[in-house]
Amino acid sequence: MSKLPGNAGVSVLGDKSLDFYRDPVLFCREKVEKHGSRVFQSRLLNRPTTFVCSAQGMKELLCEKSNVFLKDPTDVMTNMYGDTIVTANGEEACLLRLSFTSLFTGSCLESSSGYITRVCEHCLKDLAHSGEPRCVYTAFKQLGTELVLGLFLNVHADVQPELFEKITQLCTQHWHGLISAPVNVKVPLWSSGFSVALEARDQLIEIIKNKLENEAEGFVGSLRSLPLPDSACASQHLLLFISALVPKALASLLTSFTLALSGNEKAETRRRALMDADYLQGVLLEVQRLWPPFIGGRRIAENDTTLAGFHVPKGYGAIYISHAVHRDPQVFEQPDSFLPERWSGRNADHKHFLCSFGSGSRNCIGMKLTDVFLKEASTYLLKHYDWRLDPASQNLDYKWLPVSRPVNPPAVSFTRTEATRSEGNDTTSR
Repeated sequence: MSKLPGNAGVSVLGDKSLDFYRDPVLFCREKVEKHGSRVFQSRLLNRPTTFVCSAQGMKELLCEKSNVFLKDPTDVMTNMYGDTIVTANGEEACLLRLSFTSLFTGSCLESSSGYITRVCEHCLKDLAHSGEPRCVYTAFKQLGTELVLGLFLNVHADVQPELFEKITQLCTQHWHGLISAPVNVKVPLWSSGFSVALEARDQLIEIIKNKLENEAEGFVGSLRSLPLPDSACASQHLLLFISALVPKALASLLTSFTLALSGNEKAETRRRALMDADYLQGVLLEVQRLWPPFIGGRRIAENDTTLAGFHVPKGYGAIYISHAVHRDPQVFEQPDSFLPERWSGRNADHKHFLCSFGSGSRNCIGMKLTDVFLKEASTYLLKHYDWRLDPASQNLDYKWLPVSRPVNPPAVSFTRTEATRSEGNDTTSR
């Protein structure tokens, strides 16, 4: 058993949180190079923390030792969403997962596909209409918002536009609580961002409770019938499911997909992805590998233990860094290259090393739904459009927190494919 490379420093003065949050990718890259190890220690949020940048280390943390490394009960997610499947530990987490699994699999998942198709068509059909470049991240975030609010809350932008807009604004305010200092301060004429977020949360909970009390159809109706521990549980989970976090993650992945397949030089890649479902799956996996929407996740060691052969004392934090895990050269050859074909070759059995949405028994319960949505949206784009960066030269450097996307929102011009150009003309004439 070896000592963790690096140094956790002293309390407060040795904390590296600012360095990490300023650029987590650069922080980890420099530490890996300095220590010659993809697992090392530093101090994060004033807690000695093990940073896991290796694929095998991530699997050990999230799968083999998930009962040793637990979710942090003081995490800001608990303040913003309450006790949910994301923040629970142990038996409570298992029971919640058993209760909710039926809503994201089987017939419930199949019943969602038609709605997903309609939302994609509604939100994506006019991308080429104006002839002007589009901010794709904004367009895809709107798509994700319409999908989430319609699917989980039965609120549709074209049916209840005022309620839809109100919920969207409240979700944005609530989201800011996750990225602001957790200080609840209110004085005349000013409130802290965290205080505004908590007020937005309370208003959203009231809307959700009204839906749960008065609607029996769709996801809301199905949620009402689940054996949940208390009356607040359903409301807290609906708050989680409709949060701005989900549309932003979907927009992140679709933006990265669009950029990866942009331009005339990618025309054959787009054509192949449209014609070959397996190749499209490889493209989407490669997008997720190179540009994960979330930088990682944090746990706390419940007992003295080991990780990747290193001793981890009780109380240490442990954070897996998805960007680094996904580029571990021990698993992924040419780790920085976009190679969709790797998923039908050497890495065909390595999907479990992707951790954008967690891994193991605590992975994201909505992963299958996310896959359905991404395939539907990407297929619609591939079938109906060619696209290119406009202007051709843009800064596409990424920021990685709180959700990954280019620092400067990219502008993309869309033109209808020859096969669907008549569709666009028909729509315009109507």
